[in-house]
Amino acid sequence: MRLLYDLGVWLYGKILWIISPFHRKAKLWVQGRKDIFKAIQEQIDPNQQYIWFHFASLGEFEQGRSVLEKIRIKYPSEKIVITFFSPSGYEIRKNTPLADHVFYLPEDTAKNARQFIELIRPKFAVFTKYEYWHHYFVELKKRNIKLLMISAIFREEQIFFKPYGDFFRDILRNVTYFFAQNMDTVHMLKWINITNAGLAGDTRFDRVLELPMQHKPISEVERFCREHRVLVAGSTWKPDEELLKKLHDDFNAWKFIIAPHEIHDTHIQNIVELFDGQVLLFSNFRNYSPEEIHARRVLLIDNIGMLSSLYHYGDITYVGGGFGVGIHNTLEAATYGKPVIFGPKYAKFQEAVDLVTLMAGFSISNYKQLKTVFEALQNKDKLQECGAAAKKYVQQRAGATQIIMKYLETEKLLQ
Repeated sequence: MRLLYDLGVWLYGKILWIISPFHRKAKLWVQGRKDIFKAIQEQIDPNQQYIWFHFASLGEFEQGRSVLEKIRIKYPSEKIVITFFSPSGYEIRKNTPLADHVFYLPEDTAKNARQFIELIRPKFAVFTKYEYWHHYFVELKKRNIKLLMISAIFREEQIFFKPYGDFFRDILRNVTYFFAQNMDTVHMLKWINITNAGLAGDTRFDRVLELPMQHKPISEVERFCREHRVLVAGSTWKPDEELLKKLHDDFNAWKFIIAPHEIHDTHIQNIVELFDGQVLLFSNFRNYSPEEIHARRVLLIDNIGMLSSLYHYGDITYVGGGFGVGIHNTLEAATYGKPVIFGPKYAKFQEAVDLVTLMAGFSISNYKQLKTVFEALQNKDKLQECGAAAKKYVQQRAGATQIIMKYLETEKLLQ
């Protein structure tokens, strides 16, 4: 099985290399790993030990962010290295002040794992949610370096729990401790004889709980919204935007703020054309007259980094991705006390399942369902009730970061 695993890692890299001239993300993935060890060696202090945080992408970074911030504040002398697997995480957070160095993670080979760990000499390593790399985990275990998995979550259909999953179960056995999102995860790990796990919760709750308190007004958005009712749609893709266009046409009294997941020129232009000239571009906001700002009904956010603040301005929120591989972050909307609408692919996301159960989140599969939900939320009492349930849900589930920090301090991993 290890040979098949190594072959899969090799093939994945080769495929990305082949398509990189035609695919932006593949190009960034390949270029980011070119001469990666030379870059690491030039930047790293060979006499310093680092805390190593690894994130698959941007969403996982947000999941670990609260722990990073607590370490930065309470233990400012600690040095931190962050690695990303995906360009969508690295390119946006490569200059984060929460780390001393940020790199792409070299491909998971025995040689790369050994070389990387020798260079950064980690005091301990923190991985987030569901990224498990055989060679890195084995190398950490071999060197008696503690490996922590935070916000861990498992599902029965994963390969770890299949009769043929021995190789992948062995990867998990290299983890020092699992901080689980839910008790189902703890029980499933116990079922495969892994008992070094405990319930901590999802660290994202700690992160998003602070967002309303940190909110800073965005003057352009306030001028656009004025006294209108507003739907804020975040991390949208084409299927989401097509539904939102129909909603826009049927509910004339509402304004729409759309922050798409992809902001390359082609996607932005497609949205502009979809909404028939009703769009204001945030990057061009100063060039619109007050009359134009008042008349147009769609504000298109063509930059990265504003979304978590934008939900403040919505009466109702929509989170995209539910017609693709899965929905994006619903908690950033829920923390502001806003009901959240999203597509059908949400079952893998515990917080979305919980929000639906609490009638604070609503899953839709087509425009008819979207319109029905939207019409129901026109009722002021219903809107407030759903929003209050969303906010209470976030507040009640905070605290994972405190549990993780207590473990790090008790184990004397921080100084």
